[in-house]
Amino acid sequence: MPAAASEALTVALTDACHDPISATEPYGEDDGVMRMIVTEHSFAVLLVGQALKTITVLQINYLG
Repeated sequence: MPAAASEALTVALTDACHDPISATEPYGEDDGVMRMIVTEHSFAVLLVGQALKTITVLQINYLG
C-alpha cells in the first residue's frame, strides 16, 4: 500500500480506537459490533468489542 493510503488508514484506525462508533460506519446491520472504515484508497472491516474496549481488524483492502 502506498504511503499516503497507509497514512490515511492509520489515522482512521487511530480515530476508531478513541471513538469506534462515530469514527466508523455500520457493516451490514448496525449492531455496533461489525463496523467499517472507508478511506479514499482503502477499506477495513472491524470487530468492536464494547465490554473489553477492543478493536480487531478483520480485513483490509487497498482500493488503488
